[in-house]
Amino acid sequence: MIQDPNVIDSLEELETFLLIVESGSLKLQDVAGIALAVNNADGKPFVAVLDSKHQLLLGRWVSQHVYDNGKDLVRNGPSRQH
Repeated sequence: MIQDPNVIDSLEELETFLLIVESGSLKLQDVAGIALAVNNADGKPFVAVLDSKHQLLLGRWVSQHVYDNGKDLVRNGPSRQH
């Protein structure tokens, strides 16, 4: 099985990504929220970092497992502290 290094394929990787976004390490401006979503064109799931106008600032593909099981993690935030 070939694994795409750009796809978040575990809940631990998703949590790490959320911590990085929360910490400001990516230097994104006007971050207002994070959501799990599905691409309308091909149905691929991704995690979206959104600004205050609900515009996409950053997106990362996620596996179906992460999409199905990571909703509470995205909704409630990571349990680890940055």
